[in-house]
Amino acid sequence: MPPQQHHNHLLILEDDKGRKEITLDSPVYSIGRDQNCTIKLSSQFVSRQHATLVRRDRADGSYYYRIVDGDIKGKPSANGLLINGRKLPAHDLQDEDEIVFGPQVRAIYYVLKREVIPTGPPDEFDITLISPGMIGDPEEWNY
Repeated sequence: MPPQQHHNHLLILEDDKGRKEITLDSPVYSIGRDQNCTIKLSSQFVSRQHATLVRRDRADGSYYYRIVDGDIKGKPSANGLLINGRKLPAHDLQDEDEIVFGPQVRAIYYVLKREVIPTGPPDEFDITLISPGMIGDPEEWNY
């Protein structure tokens, strides 16, 4: 069987309280100062409901995240989003994209790729035979 690509999505956040790593796997995240946000940011320059992350599926079964300025209902944040130095209302995130929410509040999005080689059930005939001469010191084995 050919190896399959599996991705882990990671957001590294830096704000007034320091740095934190968040593994992304939920369908939707709210980002902001509000205590009800799933990803809380600590800064007076960040809106209560600053941005929303939405998981989007691809045809091959993998997914990616789209960041949208504002809350889930479409109300934009006060200061907007800078993504890779450009002010954008929304963006399909790619590996190492930088998101700036305000002064000294930023995040880097990472897609960590790993190959997984699927294995099937063990073959009932897949056995290893040991010769009686192989027991003991390996240097004395008779092949």
